[in-house]
Amino acid sequence: MDVDECVLSAARAVLELAEREWQPLSEAELEQRLDQAVEQILEAELVNKVKSLHQSEVFVTGKPQEADVQLSQAADTTAAARERVEAERPQQCDVAVEQTTAVKYITAVLQGSKSKFPLTGRARLSLSQTVPLCLALMSERVSYRALSRHFGLEKGNIHRIFFHFCRRVNSLQEKHVRWPTGSEAEAVLFPLFEGADEDRAQGSCVPRVLGVLGHTRIPIRLPAGKHAVPQAKRMRKEDHGNSWLRLELVCDRAGRFLHCSVSEDQDTDGGVALSHKLQRNPVTPGSVLLARVGYPLTAHILTPYAAGSLGRGEKLLNATLEPHLRILDQAVADLKARFQRLQCLDIGNCSRAPAVVLTACVLHNLLLDIGDVVRGRVGGENVWSEEGEGEEEGVRQRDAIAEMLRSQSSGE
Repeated sequence: MDVDECVLSAARAVLELAEREWQPLSEAELEQRLDQAVEQILEAELVNKVKSLHQSEVFVTGKPQEADVQLSQAADTTAAARERVEAERPQQCDVAVEQTTAVKYITAVLQGSKSKFPLTGRARLSLSQTVPLCLALMSERVSYRALSRHFGLEKGNIHRIFFHFCRRVNSLQEKHVRWPTGSEAEAVLFPLFEGADEDRAQGSCVPRVLGVLGHTRIPIRLPAGKHAVPQAKRMRKEDHGNSWLRLELVCDRAGRFLHCSVSEDQDTDGGVALSHKLQRNPVTPGSVLLARVGYPLTAHILTPYAAGSLGRGEKLLNATLEPHLRILDQAVADLKARFQRLQCLDIGNCSRAPAVVLTACVLHNLLLDIGDVVRGRVGGENVWSEEGEGEEEGVRQRDAIAEMLRSQSSGE
């Protein structure tokens, strides 16, 4: 065997391995593929036979009527064969894929975007079909196998189409998940407490709030025999093989995301990376982000006081911040309620998990643009008990606000 044949043989072996990993087919799916192939062969043979009869009849008698009758009979036979094949297949699942307002809006946004990631696969679904398919995968706990029957696609094709969709939506992140600037920032900013704007007008140190910072964990269920990759480290043995991603978010008062990033779960830097980002790209002057205890207290990030012996001013500040902090809790609950796949990502390749999570964040903002709101049940996973690091300017700013609240409550 020469070198070229060896290379060709090796390439075929690699291709077969990739196909088994990328598009695993069950017995039912193999049977579906065989039925479709047999149906196409029979139909092609019948059409070719009738065409030849039609041509010979016209040539001999000049009367195409009899050939037309034979053509019609062949078409009826083909249709009957197709109906028998479809009747023998399992019943398709009932998945809602109607052209809702959300589907139409997301389709229009993707059509208007200039992305280098084409929404293509071997099935080559149109965008109007791709969007409802992928929204069904994101919004419901439905499997690729179930959708394959409804859309008449193989599981591997749906897998390809879904991740092409995720990559294209991810390309919209900079446009639809970003820090507001200028007049946009002025529209987003809101007062820390009632009467704070009047105090600011008198020269007080009370900042306005740009958004709320926090994080949540996204669990990943790994298939049997799979091991976590660096994007999702395996936790303790009692976690039954589950891994996690850490999704850090900043949302505004309306629950719209201004920042989102996915990292390894053990990367619990408490927002240090975001703090460095804010130093390079400062927020609007005179504004801060609110975060729970555990994040670093800086000039740009305001946190409550840790539990302990607190004075009246410290308690008042904590009570003032708590309703604002719940805004992010509600936004996270809404995100997971709308996109139920985030409740536990059942995915064969963990390297693609961050793309799914970021897709959900971008779609969350797009749907809020058209007033499509889903309310989820708020949990308590973001509450920390240990005080984070504190910069001198941040400590001074928080103490001054606490003292102001104490003075106002005492009527001084």
